[in-house]
Amino acid sequence: MKLMDVVDEAKRVAKESDTGRHAAIVVHDGPLRQSVLALTEGTELAPHNSPPAASIFVIEGEITIVGTETDTIREGELKALTHVRHGVVANLDSVFLLTTVTGIEGTDSHDERQSVS
Repeated sequence: MKLMDVVDEAKRVAKESDTGRHAAIVVHDGPLRQSVLALTEGTELAPHNSPPAASIFVIEGEITIVGTETDTIREGELKALTHVRHGVVANLDSVFLLTTVTGIEGTDSHDERQSVS
């Protein structure tokens, strides 16, 4: 698999979709998942809980993570996600690689009511 082929396909599908988005899992190994997500400008992902661990690498465009704080992530930037409930807004047509660790026994997803030590 060539990642940029997945990126190109995700952009195409998102632009053709009524929802303005597309996601494809590219790695699924136990609790590790990597997904390519494409969002057209102005598309929002509704607020959702954060997994036990996650990072975002913006391949193209610019997105804003909206939670208890707001963080704009631009093309070429890599950020760890905070452990709070958050949504995503595409400021431009955007594609990003989302890396998550899920399903760890004894570790729940995070929302704004949980504190991180």
